[in-house]
Amino acid sequence: MEDARTTLPAPAIPGWRLIISDAGRFWALRQAPFPVEAMRAGADPAVDADTFAEIQAEVEQQEDIARQVAS
Repeated sequence: MEDARTTLPAPAIPGWRLIISDAGRFWALRQAPFPVEAMRAGADPAVDADTFAEIQAEVEQQEDIARQVAS
């Protein structure tokens, strides 16, 4: 029997590479590096979470940090 995760399309977050581990944990890696200033302010280009909703929130938090530094 095939694993259902291999037959379903993976969810996406624009600008981030999403990985779902064998244990079902979500990892998101930013495709383009954050500016140095954003990294110094705490923006993390690699985050993880238990659910897709949680990983979306983690990604948004990192993008918010970068936006705040840029403005």
